[in-house]
Amino acid sequence: MITTTVPPSRRVLVECVHAATAAPSLHNSQPWRFRIDGPAVEVYADPRRRLEVVDPAGREQLISLGAAVYTLRLAIQQAGYQCELTAFPRADEPELVARVVAGRPAPVSAATEALATAIPHRHTNRWPFAQTSVPPALLRLLVDAARREGAVLTVAGAAGREQIMNMALEADRRLRDRPGYREELDRWTGYGRRHDGVPLWAVGPWDALESVPVRDFGDLSTVNRPVEKFEPYPTILVLSTDGDREPDWLRAGQALQRVLLTATWQNLATTPISQPVEVPAVRRMLTDPATGLDAQMVLRVGYGRMAGRSPRRPVSEVLIPERGA
Repeated sequence: MITTTVPPSRRVLVECVHAATAAPSLHNSQPWRFRIDGPAVEVYADPRRRLEVVDPAGREQLISLGAAVYTLRLAIQQAGYQCELTAFPRADEPELVARVVAGRPAPVSAATEALATAIPHRHTNRWPFAQTSVPPALLRLLVDAARREGAVLTVAGAAGREQIMNMALEADRRLRDRPGYREELDRWTGYGRRHDGVPLWAVGPWDALESVPVRDFGDLSTVNRPVEKFEPYPTILVLSTDGDREPDWLRAGQALQRVLLTATWQNLATTPISQPVEVPAVRRMLTDPATGLDAQMVLRVGYGRMAGRSPRRPVSEVLIPERGA
């Protein structure tokens, strides 16, 4: 039973920020900063961590920030407080993408507790999944998770899945020809001890069937990268929004994280497949002509082996001093 009537302490909010840093981000770039301001946490884009080659418009950076915003909201709710979100609260601070205010004490729902418990267990899994179908009931849970955050999640049928995989493979080929692409990947591949990027152990194997697009992280020619058979008929989901501007990208990130945490709660493994939405010509092909919805991310889900936790920067590196400090 909640008996407190005071706002959360700074210590509680720091713990919520720590939870938010577990959110997924493109190449594990962790492009966020946070400022605690009384009962509020402000979320800022870190322009130094934007991937200029693969994400020139900053769309995927805002999706990453949206994932962190949702995780922050969830952590505040698990701490026993209502929270109020304001997106892009100050026009004179374009890097300030969200302000999340912890409000009145509130009971913690079972769904909030389950999703919050999944935060440290959600990991991108780049390994083969079992050749086992995901039950329709679980897919409906994922679709509902996206809907609750204002996005649309579509489960690809057999024909759609083949088309999307072909689009992803074509996009991957185009990206490899983009100037600076390989250098950028190499910069974010986790050689040695670091708190960001994709560590070598998380890169995963090549697909012997060449059906699932596997990202070529950096120059791995000196690494004995294994080759395994991936599932021939992966379960593919497309996350879309009704709009394609900065607020839509931030909303897509929140929906993405809610979907990923719901999948983790249900013991599903997940892999974001971002290549087809990183090439504008290919991304336009994913637009549903009937609805006009804009594709923001492609996901692969299934049952997979345990995946490890990618490194995260300490909270001290992402916290901005309080205003006036």
